[in-house]
Amino acid sequence: MVRKKLCCECGKPLSKDEVALTRKLTDVDAKEFYCLDCFAEYIGCTIDDLKIKIGEFKEQGCTLFL
Repeated sequence: MVRKKLCCECGKPLSKDEVALTRKLTDVDAKEFYCLDCFAEYIGCTIDDLKIKIGEFKEQGCTLFL
């Protein structure tokens, strides 16, 4: 059974893209993950900035976002 990953700050269930983004921008072996709201606050950007980065990584073919 696969357990749903939760945001380490607020406890919200995470999407695959949120998990992939945390891994891409922090550590590929990360054990703690962030939702877009908490990650934007953590790194000091906007949620829209993070959504743009997700799109860019997908366009580049990053395998974390499959």
